[in-house]
Amino acid sequence: MTYKHLFRRALDAAPERLHLAAHSHHLWPDASFDGHYQAWDDAARLADRKWDRIMGEIWPRAQAEVAAELGLLDPSTIVFAPNTHELIVRLVSAIERPRPLRVLASDGEFHSFRRQSARWEAAGEMTVERVPVEPLATFADRFLAAAERAPFDLIFVSHVMFNSGLVFDGIERFAALADRERCWVVIDGYHAFMAIPNDLSAIADRIFYTAGGYKYAMAGEGVAFLHAPPGFGPRPVNTGWYAEFDDLSLPPGAVGYAPDAGRFMGSTFDASGLYRFVAVRGMLAEEGLTTAAIAAHVATLQAQLLHVIRGTALADAELLNPLSGRPHARFLAFRSPHAQQWKETLMARDVVTDVRGDVLRIGLGLYHDEADIARFAKESLTLR
Repeated sequence: MTYKHLFRRALDAAPERLHLAAHSHHLWPDASFDGHYQAWDDAARLADRKWDRIMGEIWPRAQAEVAAELGLLDPSTIVFAPNTHELIVRLVSAIERPRPLRVLASDGEFHSFRRQSARWEAAGEMTVERVPVEPLATFADRFLAAAERAPFDLIFVSHVMFNSGLVFDGIERFAALADRERCWVVIDGYHAFMAIPNDLSAIADRIFYTAGGYKYAMAGEGVAFLHAPPGFGPRPVNTGWYAEFDDLSLPPGAVGYAPDAGRFMGSTFDASGLYRFVAVRGMLAEEGLTTAAIAAHVATLQAQLLHVIRGTALADAELLNPLSGRPHARFLAFRSPHAQQWKETLMARDVVTDVRGDVLRIGLGLYHDEADIARFAKESLTLR
């Protein structure tokens, strides 16, 4: 089965390229172009009044789409921002407990949290216990044991680890530790959102969940989001004036906040990502493509890829995330001292992968089919 017709603009823009980095910069489907154009057209047609449409129509539609994807009963718990880093900083500013905050995380978090938490720690704002992700097979149990062993103000962990592709299967178990007065639980869902089916309905009242459109939502930059459970962090210290849109009648000098997730808003933003996101979601609905269906398409291609590389140098690498029939990352992570060299060799042949340290990541998506796997089989023979 092929869905290349949905990505004609991106594929035709570089017809010789084999883009196997859907986990990094996912190619944009044609629907995203339509959404982006609509954002421009609204700005030209409506000028100042474009914000009435953005906040009155596009924003609520995007909220509803995220809520539907995650099984959330109340779309108003979703707030958008240009990136997850901005949302994480705002979230931490809302924790009204004495500093330094006691934080539990893994040593495999993405740079948006890794770098910022290290800086907070150096500045005396946090003390961070980092649980090693490896060995991968025991990470969930070790992380949960650490969470139960000591009190923490904040627990932060990725649903799918960006480096190894490990899927953390302990979210429901440690969501029980969340409490608005004592401990907040934050799930970084960037490599899980629209990559593996998710239903947060049973724990949505206790956990924060953040992700965005840059990867498997296929909407590009500028459309990150946060699910903020009611009652957690009513007054973030890091705040922009959009956070009081619901109460602009406050007296001068007062700092108001929206009663819903809008309390975590910043200030003026580029809304084009929201337009692209709702356009892509509309395309998927028209095509009957659910996250489960796309994941099944990718799983088939992943299995084919592992089959065709037998007998090549890649087969000697350590596959950090083998296929098991369970929810799987949208990329295969191959560890080898040759990873950097392999990436460069492939890039020279216009085959795009990416590398993290000694891990080569190959990411497949909706725009790949069996012909792409066959081409990669030929290119992999050049790896040494």
